[in-house]
Amino acid sequence: VKDPTAVERANLLNMAKLSIKGLIESALSFGRTLDSDYPPLQQFFVVMEHCLKHGLKVRKSFLSYNKTIWGPLELVEKLYPEAEEIAASVRDLPGLKTPLGRARAWLRLALMQKKMADYLRCLIIQRDLLSEFYEYHALMMEEEGAVIVGLLVGLNVIDANLCVKGEDLDSQVGVIDFSVYLKSDDDIGGKERNVQIAAILDQKNYVEELNRQLNSTVSSLHARVDSLEKSNTKLIEELAIAKNNIIKLQEENHQLRSENTLILMKTQHHLEATKVDVEAELQTYKHSRQGLDEMYNEARRQLREEAQLRQDMENELVVQVSMKHEIELAMKLLEKDIHEKQDTLIGLRQQLDEVKAINVEMYQKLQVSEDAMKEKNEIISRLEDKTNQINATMKQLEQRLQQAEKAQMEAEAEDEKLKQEYVNKSENLQNEFSQKEKQLLQLETDLKIEKEWRQTLEDDLQKEKETVSHLRTETQEIVNLKKEFFKVQEKNKQLKSICEDQEAALQELASKLSESKLKIEDIKEANKALQGQVWLKDKEATHCKLCEKEFSLSKRKHHCRNCGEIFCNACSDNELPLPSSPKPVRVCDSCHAILIQRCSSNVP
Repeated sequence: VKDPTAVERANLLNMAKLSIKGLIESALSFGRTLDSDYPPLQQFFVVMEHCLKHGLKVRKSFLSYNKTIWGPLELVEKLYPEAEEIAASVRDLPGLKTPLGRARAWLRLALMQKKMADYLRCLIIQRDLLSEFYEYHALMMEEEGAVIVGLLVGLNVIDANLCVKGEDLDSQVGVIDFSVYLKSDDDIGGKERNVQIAAILDQKNYVEELNRQLNSTVSSLHARVDSLEKSNTKLIEELAIAKNNIIKLQEENHQLRSENTLILMKTQHHLEATKVDVEAELQTYKHSRQGLDEMYNEARRQLREEAQLRQDMENELVVQVSMKHEIELAMKLLEKDIHEKQDTLIGLRQQLDEVKAINVEMYQKLQVSEDAMKEKNEIISRLEDKTNQINATMKQLEQRLQQAEKAQMEAEAEDEKLKQEYVNKSENLQNEFSQKEKQLLQLETDLKIEKEWRQTLEDDLQKEKETVSHLRTETQEIVNLKKEFFKVQEKNKQLKSICEDQEAALQELASKLSESKLKIEDIKEANKALQGQVWLKDKEATHCKLCEKEFSLSKRKHHCRNCGEIFCNACSDNELPLPSSPKPVRVCDSCHAILIQRCSSNVP
């Protein structure tokens, strides 16, 4: 036996196909702009009402039962934001008083907007919300509803010009006129024209879907372009910061050079002043004490020692100047490194421009370019860390220069005291000479350490380049694996959806089979109980068989279908629930069969 609800759904689907097809054909022959008085359009709205009413749950209102389609149509406003205007305009219409009239006005406005298919598609997707308004076997809850929504897409060809404000939509009678859909000889002759119209409509729908897909791809490409522009601006800012750092380093280099020149000038002036003082002292000794040749010889010997010490100091200064030259060379190397970084940044800019040009033509290569950009940014960050380390070493060298300058100042102060204590100064100068030799040895060791550190840095750079190339190959393999994984996921989702649909169909079939079996068993029991039994007349049944009391308004008659006995309420209080009936039934005490309540003109 076929399910009556399935037959109803199939009939409504066929009627929807016929009405939509006839409306499109008549509109193309008559003209694409239609009025509200056009008969095929009126029949289309009637068929849509029947489709939406199928399987509606009955809701109790204040006065009577309510069964309208306005409830589910109001949900579209929450699911689809563009439907808020239609809902607001329908509520503001003055002539509408019933929910059915509002639903009819909503359908007409949705057809004029050419978005009826989109609105109903949102409803069909949210089946959890629709289950509050529809039964599980309703058309909108089954596959037929999705088919009707797909057919409604073809109505976008038609332009409807409907006046909803003046019509009486509350009192219209929704009756389907089947005579419109009966075939005639003219219809059979015009099949070729219908095939051409169908092909044109299919082409139009295909073009609209292509436009939608192209719009989505254009929006995604715009988002990608914005993100690339943001990253480009960030790189430009980083370039500006690097340039500022380079300018600061150059200024510091100029300051150090100027300070070195000042120190050399001061030392030269100090040496000239000491020579003048020595010559003046010698003249005073000649004029004052001619007989002190020995003292003069000793003083001359001390002067020679001082001259040797001064030569040693000058040699130390030369060594320090050479150290400064080496520092300047290190600065030049740093500048070369910075220029190389600028070149790499310029190369990165060119790569960004190439990526932008490629993004317009080939969208799939964006991920590879983004990975390359990330790797290059990491390399730049590593190079910046290394420049920071080099700057730290430069600061340490500057501190050592400052210490050397302080030592020079101390030596100059000691030169001024040489006039009073020649012997003590010679010993102090020898001690200082030994200390400075130690400092020179320390500086030489530091320079060797720095050279070794630079070599290790270059080795690390080569190792990092090798690791970067290895990581690129690994990322390409990961991208391929991701693509394969996404394909497997899509196949898994498709299989899961098919399994879920099959399980739902099996559950619905099982529930329907169980209900039909229970109904058949109830019918069989009723037929068996009624076979061969004869009802007693009301006049003869005056007393109860068990308590032998007369029947009255309080004691009503209950008839057993099996044994034919009649009992009252008090004697037949045994009640049992049945799956086929919503209320419990009374059972006979003697044969345990179902009792039926009888009514007569004399005794109820």
